[in-house]
Amino acid sequence: MKYKDYYETLGVKRDATQAEIKSAYRKLARKFHPDVNKTKEAEEKFKDINEAYEVLSDKDKRQRYDSLGSNWQGGADYTPPPGFENFNFKFHNTGGQGFDFGQSGGFSDFFSSLFGDFMAGGNMGHSQSRGFSGFDFGQNMNMNTQYERKPQKSEDLDVTKTVTITARDLFKQEPVNVRYTEMDKCTQCPKGGGFCHNCNGTGIVSVNKSVKVNLPKEVKEGQKIRLKGQGKRDSYGRVGDLYLIIKFKDGEYQVDGADLTKEIEITPSQAVLGANKEIETLHGKINIKIPEKISSGQALRLKNLGLPLKSSGFGNLNVKVKIVIPKNLTDKQIKLYKELAELE
Repeated sequence: MKYKDYYETLGVKRDATQAEIKSAYRKLARKFHPDVNKTKEAEEKFKDINEAYEVLSDKDKRQRYDSLGSNWQGGADYTPPPGFENFNFKFHNTGGQGFDFGQSGGFSDFFSSLFGDFMAGGNMGHSQSRGFSGFDFGQNMNMNTQYERKPQKSEDLDVTKTVTITARDLFKQEPVNVRYTEMDKCTQCPKGGGFCHNCNGTGIVSVNKSVKVNLPKEVKEGQKIRLKGQGKRDSYGRVGDLYLIIKFKDGEYQVDGADLTKEIEITPSQAVLGANKEIETLHGKINIKIPEKISSGQALRLKNLGLPLKSSGFGNLNVKVKIVIPKNLTDKQIKLYKELAELE
């Protein structure tokens, strides 16, 4: 059988850290996931990526894989260690149930030859004839030693998403519905092995999720909100957390804690002479007085017309003035501007 270079598959060095391996896997999984890339080549590539990550993300599997020594030449024919070459991974436990690692849940024969005991989920004993890495690969199995995969670290189950909100979302003080899509472990894969039609043998599915969140008062741009128990779930029943990163996207208001800033337009004559102007706020329509001789960029502070404060009351609304020239000027208006220019 052909040796599979898992490091090359993920595009990482052999001394890569777990963080580097995880980052490379996520990038490739997003690119070649069947829900995103419909080509046949992508489907095969995605299976290879998952197999590589299955090995390199697990300390014990990676150690066993690295112990191949001179057999890890990429593309070469791989020969199993002594005592392992005639073993076909079909055996019975004391209860008479058979195990077959020929398919290994969609993984390759190379994977099966190395990690069949991991995939069994049962017991595997030691005979007097030992293989490599301290494991027994003889055919005399008494099935009395348990091997099982270690649970994921809690941080591997956490999910981080960006939620985009407006000033009005914060003003209403109502739960915001956050919808997102997440790649998660398939929960319908057959426990005894075999091909899973739900995930096409990849072990990963695209899941649409929705969660309602109460936004804290005076929330800041970039602030992270933790929703406990809303992350991924592993096969051991452990659940991670969902982290929402706040991003403001509002075409009318700039948000700074409980304070708001909005821009209003006035004409040159209103800037010189002053004026009364009706404006829209989150609290409703109000009339404000534009003072005379105001310059573009100046701001008027309107108390208690901002967002809710943590304690009580509201922040301020800053109205920034922008002087604009009317688009449709009459001949008379243009003449008057010329006369004004001569006086300046």
